[in-house]
Amino acid sequence: MFIEDVDEEITLRMLANKDAKPLFEITDRSREYLREWLPWLDDTQSVEDSLSFIQNGFQLYAERKGLTVGVFYHDELVGIAGYNYFDWTNRIAQIGYWLSIDSQGQGIMKRVVRFLTECAFHQFDMNRVVIHTAYGNKRSQTIPKSIGYKNEGQLRQVEWLYDHYVDHIVWGMLKEDWTAMD
Repeated sequence: MFIEDVDEEITLRMLANKDAKPLFEITDRSREYLREWLPWLDDTQSVEDSLSFIQNGFQLYAERKGLTVGVFYHDELVGIAGYNYFDWTNRIAQIGYWLSIDSQGQGIMKRVVRFLTECAFHQFDMNRVVIHTAYGNKRSQTIPKSIGYKNEGQLRQVEWLYDHYVDHIVWGMLKEDWTAMD
């Protein structure tokens, strides 16, 4: 089971079944805010849906395909982050994240993404880490940009959000670039 302290305020850990209710509560409370950029909100209508998400996360981790963790700020679940996928052949990991509406603006996710980037290179021995952000999601884009990721370009109409397609900006970090920044 993956449990890591990012710092004295933030812990990342795989979610357990007992986390389904708090996960659903922060999802539901942040629903309209998150719905602008995330495509799965309409499919999360109950605690049971959040439980299925948690159980799927364990399966992905067991199959070494990805890692989903809860973001705990002062021991309270405030969001989700992790590796959407691992490409072991090419040594690439993709980071994804979201934070509840009431936990914004405290630098939480910036610290989490920096930590996950470090783990990708040093714990999982990846050579490359990527982050996709929706083209219009300026708040999300500030995170990879602020920790040194390179804007590698725009993918056109790659995600369906309820009634329209959105473009993504691809942010990339190479292990050699990350090491050079230390």
